Amino acid sequence: MPKEKKPTKKRFELGENETIDALLARIKAEGYMPVRKVEEPIFREMNENGDKKVEPVGKKVSFDTKLLKTEH
Repeated sequence: MPKEKKPTKKRFELGENETIDALLARIKAEGYMPVRKVEEPIFREMNENGDKKVEPVGKKVSFDTKLLKTEH
């Protein structure tokens, strides 16, 4: 029976209370290598005196990865 193929590219997101080192270890354990770090801002929309105001409240960190080649 053939092995199930993993996707060649995958995006890993930093979890709540997870360090970047722990995320990188998780990426390596799944057989991937990080190729790009992505930081996306998280905004909150607020109404002040009838005006809509957008303010940053955090960021989402993720890594784009590629599958490591395994040699047999």
